[in-house]
Amino acid sequence: MKKLSHLFNVTAVFLFSAIFASQCFAQSATSSSEINKKSQQYMEMMNGVFDFVQRNYVDDVDPEVLYHGALKGMLEALNDPYTLYLDSSTFRSLNDTTKGNFGGVGLSISKPMESTSEKPAYVEVASPVEDTPGFRAGILAGDLIISADGVDTSTITMDQVLDILRGPVGEKVDLVIRRGKNIEFPVTLTRAIIEVPTVKYGIIKEAKKVGTVGYMRIIEFTPQTAERVQQALDAFQKEQISSLIIDLRNNPGGLITSVYAVADKFIDNGPIVSTKSRLAFENSVFTASPKKTTFPKGIPIVVLINKGSASAAEILSGALKDNHLAYLVGQRTYGKGSVQQVLPLSSTDGIKITMARYYTPSDTNIDKIGIPPDKEVLFPELNEEGEKQYTQLLKSDEVSKYVESHKYMTEAQIAQYAKVLKAKYTEIELSSLRKIIRNEVNRTKGTLLYDLDWDIQLNAALDILTLSKDEFSKLVLSTKTLKELQQEASANEESLKNEKK
Repeated sequence: MKKLSHLFNVTAVFLFSAIFASQCFAQSATSSSEINKKSQQYMEMMNGVFDFVQRNYVDDVDPEVLYHGALKGMLEALNDPYTLYLDSSTFRSLNDTTKGNFGGVGLSISKPMESTSEKPAYVEVASPVEDTPGFRAGILAGDLIISADGVDTSTITMDQVLDILRGPVGEKVDLVIRRGKNIEFPVTLTRAIIEVPTVKYGIIKEAKKVGTVGYMRIIEFTPQTAERVQQALDAFQKEQISSLIIDLRNNPGGLITSVYAVADKFIDNGPIVSTKSRLAFENSVFTASPKKTTFPKGIPIVVLINKGSASAAEILSGALKDNHLAYLVGQRTYGKGSVQQVLPLSSTDGIKITMARYYTPSDTNIDKIGIPPDKEVLFPELNEEGEKQYTQLLKSDEVSKYVESHKYMTEAQIAQYAKVLKAKYTEIELSSLRKIIRNEVNRTKGTLLYDLDWDIQLNAALDILTLSKDEFSKLVLSTKTLKELQQEASANEESLKNEKK
């Protein structure tokens, strides 16, 4: 036990030396000395408490339990949801994701650090992963997982949630989903091999009134994304597209180097993104290179965003907006403007820590603010009765049974069945009913590239692309940069404060 206690002390001292030593160089000599003195004092106290608990607690204590608890508590004290201790299961899951596939349900999730009776710390879906069990079940960004295999998710840790969601392929996971304030319904998912997807693309053939429209959905920013984007752009060049839609909805982010490489294909000069920290070596500016720009200037670009667009997805949309190269349509983005690094502590655990914040080309950080669209288009919300009907429909299995007995339904048959459902579920729009049926029809065939019948945000983008190139160019140039928008918001807040005085 004494040896393990000594090992904890050595490990802790090493961590403070390795991770925080660089900070001392960024401080003045006096400040550095004070920090070192305080650090040493607190390290001695921590080691003393560790040793005292081991020697005097009523039961024998596994030192590993104290080690995990100390690191968790230390990082949670920062009140940063992206800085956390990675125990063996979480560390393993992160490695699985990095490798490109793992056994799970395909949901990118987050969890508040504090839970109260007024606001329980339920798991929130940041975005479903394309073509996975969670995605095919219709789970959406913003949905709450309030129960997983019968366990209230507000009462357990993120590690425990991940242990439930990930595991052997083929086994079932029972979830209870809350959508909005009142819609709750059960979902049973069967774990599958989750392959981290990156890009899907094609031509929107139905959009005759706007010419040949290239449609590219970037699902996540991985090491392969830039290469896949270039493949899409090469295909679009052969098709001689007249405009481009980049769909970043429900994109949870990924690697900053990946999104930089993608943005460089559209931006030919100036900063794409910069990172700022109190550590000098974390301050970087990623600058565009004309040699790497492969998308022709003058072709109109519309970017689709929503509350599931986060991190690297916000870097790309922010860079295109600040450079007046694209028009943004949809909903305000998630608002994650920080950069993390994963530091292994051993072969089985580590920490993820926020090292810097990123800034768009107009020198703006969007953390906890998000990026507003140039044109807001929101899907209609259900009224109270509509929520009850929607919950009833999702809880029932009438759609799945009908589709099972009517294989290979055509769009005409989907529309006809939606009218039948409408007679019962009067407060749900026909387009939403068709979407539910269509999702069930396509459950085993894979996801549609796009859905013009239901997707009002995509249709709004197509409407904008009916403008001539000159009109579109004037529209994009008239939009405000993120810096200008934040300055405007600050001025309005200040004005309101002065009025109240």
